[in-house]
Amino acid sequence: MSLNVWKYVLIIIAGFGIILLLRLITIGEKWKYDIVSPMYKVQTRKQSSNLSESLQTFHHNITFCAHLAKSLSPEEQQEERNLLNSIAWPHPPSGSASPDLSDTSDPAHSLFTIVPSKNNQHWYVGDQLEVQVHLHDFKGRPKRYGGDFLLARLHSPKYRAGVAGQVLDHENGLYSVRFPLLWQGLAQVNVMMVHSSEAVAVLRRLREKRPDRAFFVSIFRRGRHSEKTVCNMCLPPDKGPLCNYTDLHYGEQWYCYKPKGLGCDTRYNHITGGYTKNLITKKEALLFQSGKNIKVPIHASTTDSINVLPSRKERSRQKMDPVKLATSGYYYQDSWRPLGGVPMRQFNKASAITQCLTNKLVYMYGDSTMRQWFEYFLTVLPGLKNITLEKPKKQGPFMAVDVTHNILLNYRFHGPPVRIQPVMISELRYIANELDGLTGGPNTVVTLGIWAHFSTFPVEVYIQRIRHIRKAVVRLLDRSPETVVVVRTANPQALKRDVSLYKSDWLMLQQDIVLRAMFKGINVMWVDAWQMCLAHREPHDLHPPRPIVKTMVDMMLSYICRNATRKNASFLSNE
Repeated sequence: MSLNVWKYVLIIIAGFGIILLLRLITIGEKWKYDIVSPMYKVQTRKQSSNLSESLQTFHHNITFCAHLAKSLSPEEQQEERNLLNSIAWPHPPSGSASPDLSDTSDPAHSLFTIVPSKNNQHWYVGDQLEVQVHLHDFKGRPKRYGGDFLLARLHSPKYRAGVAGQVLDHENGLYSVRFPLLWQGLAQVNVMMVHSSEAVAVLRRLREKRPDRAFFVSIFRRGRHSEKTVCNMCLPPDKGPLCNYTDLHYGEQWYCYKPKGLGCDTRYNHITGGYTKNLITKKEALLFQSGKNIKVPIHASTTDSINVLPSRKERSRQKMDPVKLATSGYYYQDSWRPLGGVPMRQFNKASAITQCLTNKLVYMYGDSTMRQWFEYFLTVLPGLKNITLEKPKKQGPFMAVDVTHNILLNYRFHGPPVRIQPVMISELRYIANELDGLTGGPNTVVTLGIWAHFSTFPVEVYIQRIRHIRKAVVRLLDRSPETVVVVRTANPQALKRDVSLYKSDWLMLQQDIVLRAMFKGINVMWVDAWQMCLAHREPHDLHPPRPIVKTMVDMMLSYICRNATRKNASFLSNE
């Protein structure tokens, strides 16, 4: 046989070998994903049998989410217990699990009273105002137990001033609200019942027992064939084999049901599936009525206003303790004035913002409330150009640059759970992993805003996510201590019945307490969105109006440029 003939024979044999190898790889990949479901079931049974009954956490309440029972160190277990204790909320008395509406808190029958001043009915700047709130039911009877969720604010339209109140639950139907008196003149008290104690009990149950309140889907695609399946952090494994997309580095869990005709590696995108309906009974639905018992004002028994006199000489020498007041700041002439910490500057001109951000690399990670900051910069800085190509309007990620002043802004959504329109899987990344990839330094700014998309899950899920982000922040600051890290808190929002069941202010407040506690003692800067929104005259909104967004951004810029004289190095130029 000639040499050329042998050459063709060897080529044909090699071709068949490659085809066979690819076939084996395909079979192997299919086998690897097909065994996820039975392995998941074994893991679930094993972990369920080893759970400690002493620690009331997410995986104890949800039997089909036992995969979340990943091993915690003793320190992490103790931290979790302390955090859960810090957000403990009074329960209605036993036997009132499903009360009649007439027996529940009614803001229309409830009243608040301004406690008389100790100084002959005179209040002075620097004093503290106390208000007592008496909750009654729909029959006008005084409530005998606590647990109602109240918000309060002291404000003055004339001076465009406002400050949030601190609410104390005496657990007997009586509440105290305290306000620092920070400006002179007429000040008016507003008290609002967000939810009755009975409604809070329903929200608590849903948070612990129904993590499927929001569900998600993904499209799997190969060629012209595509399938859609349900995805979530927890999925019952007895309803079909699962694809496991758990993050390999931090162990953040995510699963999808495996499509019938495609492999797990063909997952294409992530989409909000919707919200689970019929979560509560008709009787419980009466606890969530707009204009009746959701975010309804409580009226004053007599007057709702006081006149604040100038500070007394003996008080003018005393500094107000913002920690004791639990107040981070207040508005005066529509300007936010922090109490303690870095003074806030007003960045009213594009030139001032540009000067502050010159030679800066700014990373913005979080949800759509953090995206508002990115969008704000695009509208106020004419030299900033959005260079993001072919990205969805809301999903991102986005990048903007001002080449002249060496400014680079990046925005990226956090990883699942994300209630969002279709987004490519490659664009969904966990913040902790992103932070681990940053070099950091005096010209690097990191802003974080993670809260809104975790409200349909038990608090332990949020604790786990923030713990991982915190670890990454600590490592970033260890290698680059001059990096500026700014954390944005949650904020109250407009609520209707359906919204309350998934994104209630009560759920957000619980997460907000956890967030602040977990970053305590770490060198991060705070933008207190909760108090900035609560103290403002604008109505509550998930996405705060532009004046409040400007206040938040000005606070962020004040942190960045607190050492404005520091000479910055260029990172965009080639010099």
